[in-house]
Amino acid sequence: MNKYFVFDTGVLSPQGMDNVKLHLCKMQKDIEHNPMFTEEFFANPPKKWEVRYDNGYPNVIYDPKYQIYRLYYTLCSYDDDSASASEKERVKRAYRPKRNRIISLGYAESRDGVHWEKPKLGLVEFEGSTDNNLLFRYAHGTGIFLDEEEKDPQKRYKLVTKVEYPGGYAYMAVNFSEDGVHFGPMRPWPRYNPPADSHNFPLRDKKDGKFKLFTRTWMNGMRIEVMSESTDFINWSEPVEVLRGEGFSDQIYSMPVFQYEGLYIGLPSVFHEGDRSAPDFDTVDLGLAYSTDCLHFNRVAKAEYLLDRGAGHYPDGEFDCGCIYAAAPVEIDGKLYIYYMGGNGQHTNFRRTSFGRGYLEKDKFAYYEAANGEKESVLATANFHIYGEQLRLLCDLEADGFLEAAIFDRWNGKAYEGFDYGDCRMERGEEGWITLRFARDYLCLGTEPACIKLRFKKARIYALGGDLENISKSYGPIVAWP
Repeated sequence: MNKYFVFDTGVLSPQGMDNVKLHLCKMQKDIEHNPMFTEEFFANPPKKWEVRYDNGYPNVIYDPKYQIYRLYYTLCSYDDDSASASEKERVKRAYRPKRNRIISLGYAESRDGVHWEKPKLGLVEFEGSTDNNLLFRYAHGTGIFLDEEEKDPQKRYKLVTKVEYPGGYAYMAVNFSEDGVHFGPMRPWPRYNPPADSHNFPLRDKKDGKFKLFTRTWMNGMRIEVMSESTDFINWSEPVEVLRGEGFSDQIYSMPVFQYEGLYIGLPSVFHEGDRSAPDFDTVDLGLAYSTDCLHFNRVAKAEYLLDRGAGHYPDGEFDCGCIYAAAPVEIDGKLYIYYMGGNGQHTNFRRTSFGRGYLEKDKFAYYEAANGEKESVLATANFHIYGEQLRLLCDLEADGFLEAAIFDRWNGKAYEGFDYGDCRMERGEEGWITLRFARDYLCLGTEPACIKLRFKKARIYALGGDLENISKSYGPIVAWP
């Protein structure tokens, strides 16, 4: 059985759509627990190595072997400008980082995904003591993932980072661990050294088995997202562009990527600059992007964002009112929990950064609804082959709304006999899925193309599922027409 999401442009027939508009679903914040922790430089007693989190670049992993959630986050363990400014002084002047700033990797863990501890690891010396939760110094934008397909137990955890020393000397490196805490020495990349001053996010591609790394570089003064790949996690290819925004106010700052139902889904942090008078100037929002081939990503409803930043401004605004940087989601109790670092100030200024989370209902990333709520809407799919007996639709329907389905030979053709709007009955299932049944069996369609047309009012359409396969010639990676 397959799932197809309506935000994927190749799933729909644009000529057969009427009075519809695509929207992002909004993450539901965990109001009860947010924020779960924050910078503790001004705590009592203080953690002096947490002088500034900056962007945080969180990596959240559940390890079933040890039955624990792990968080890896980037922080400034030494930052003279932050350390020398009191909380009151930070409000009065701008942040001016110096070249001797040291970026490090912090670690926290949790048994329930809610209550987090920063253990004293005894691994890195800070001001004469190793009683801290640091894993590495000189590690900028570290990305870590648990490789459950790895046969060597000492390489269960795989790490990519930009080893960066004060003054500018830097290089890309990888590392490995069995338990996610004790890593070996950094291994430099043999070739290529992208700027990578962002979240360096690795994964193992389930489709081709290769490792992919998503990071950030610059082109003509603009931030863009790039990808490198490797077969051994040591030798990496030259980075290639996979996503860019539009103009200074829409730059891709970082993008964790995860695989979901055959797609690559990205969570781009979108940076806004270029107009100091704009209300979102120097802030960072969280968007949604996807790809069918891991090379060409498209933004989904790019005028919208997955998360509403909190109210207010530095220093009194909500913890996430300024900047958002997310981790790849973790499924908990049937929901996709997205952990994130939220800053309460502008990106280039003083801010206090904290760790929180929100969630999306499973399979509910984006939806089509009526552009004009007073009129009927029509959504038409691309051509599918229905090869079995199961056809489902994920949707929400208001009490006074309606939804009808039919199967046509093409978007502007005619309904197959027994598959018109009046021939369909709908059986409600779990989690918003509706099973579509018609007067005739799907198998009687044989290999004929099936365009599923939906007429609705006061409804939200998220996805299709079942025994169906997209057979449109234009679906998937770039194709060359004969």
